[in-house]
Amino acid sequence: MTSLLILLLLFGLCAGIAWAAVPLPDPSTIRPVEVFRTNDYSEGAVVDYEGYLYISHEQIITRVSPDGQGTLWATASAPNGHRILPNGNHLVCDGDRHAVLHLDAHGNEIGVAASGTVDDLEIRLPNDLTLDPQGGFYFTDSIPETGAVYHVATDGKKTVVARNIDFANGIVLSANRQRLYCAESLQNRVLVIDLKAPGVPAGEPEVLVDLPANQEQPGTEWNQPDGMAFDAEGRLWIAHYGMKAVHVVDPSGQLLATYDGGNRLTSNLCFAGPRFDQVYVTGGEPGALFRLDVGVPGLRLLPPR
Repeated sequence: MTSLLILLLLFGLCAGIAWAAVPLPDPSTIRPVEVFRTNDYSEGAVVDYEGYLYISHEQIITRVSPDGQGTLWATASAPNGHRILPNGNHLVCDGDRHAVLHLDAHGNEIGVAASGTVDDLEIRLPNDLTLDPQGGFYFTDSIPETGAVYHVATDGKKTVVARNIDFANGIVLSANRQRLYCAESLQNRVLVIDLKAPGVPAGEPEVLVDLPANQEQPGTEWNQPDGMAFDAEGRLWIAHYGMKAVHVVDPSGQLLATYDGGNRLTSNLCFAGPRFDQVYVTGGEPGALFRLDVGVPGLRLLPPR
């Protein structure tokens, strides 16, 4: 086989991979399906290896089975953002405790993963977090005007990644670990932070996208981007509090689609399901866990077992 033919075959294979990218479904065809009713505001959607979902509401973390049965898994002062570590332990943001809590696989607190002061900043209201697949995690501190983003290394060392963010909220790390995305809720936008190493910013945050505003309920209360997640194609899915919406933007920040979030106060989301191609959404009004059957695979945070 000639070198030219080999090159043509490789090009064809690469092109085939590109052509096979999963397109976004038409928003008019996607209806939120209620999975579990809490009747109060919920947050922190996350999924474990077995397909069980965890949501935070009031002082409760509820574990929801794939068939929609909810059981009490843990209690905390004010649980919010939630991630599951590869070893099966959990990290949970707790604003009342001013800390990121470390829980075991059964919901028992086994320590504090982050609290106290970092440089000249005091950790006050941890809100959401994202894992670095090679170790460590990032989390947001949700303070108006002076919110911050922190990194915690595997040895527990804490660093300030960004500061003076007007209510830092949802946070996700790109698949290549080189870009960190943070919702700046009170400015109704998403910021991006380039990283030159884990926890080390390459510069100041930049605006990725300014999101649509609520024309019926003007004001920042009804225009707050919250939790976020990536799909396997590198598109960013954003829960938009007050807008009853989940937005999808491409890596350049172009708005590609908007889906019905189920809850008017759409708060957070994660990919889950047997094929990891369903989006589960938390929030308030009515206060339920909804499922969007989008057929788009999500970016997996947990490494394969």
